[in-house]
Amino acid sequence: MKSLTIHNLDSRLAALIERRAKEEGLSMNKLIKRLLAQALGLVPEPRQDRREQFEDLFGSWSKAEYEEFEKNTEDLRTIDLEDWV
Repeated sequence: MKSLTIHNLDSRLAALIERRAKEEGLSMNKLIKRLLAQALGLVPEPRQDRREQFEDLFGSWSKAEYEEFEKNTEDLRTIDLEDWV
């Protein structure tokens, strides 16, 4: 990959780039690369949506599931002193 340096960048333009990068949660480098690609008519590769591959790992418990878990793991919070002698 090639690197570019931009000399004598207008301070107003620099401030706009900085503000927009902050608003979009991007680094200035990523924003500038995206803006250049858009200006030149290049379409960035779409991100692959991989959420479905992880669906079984994420979610939230119902109140009943939480209570069942708490009940089944209650004894794990008990310290048996004989285990440490």
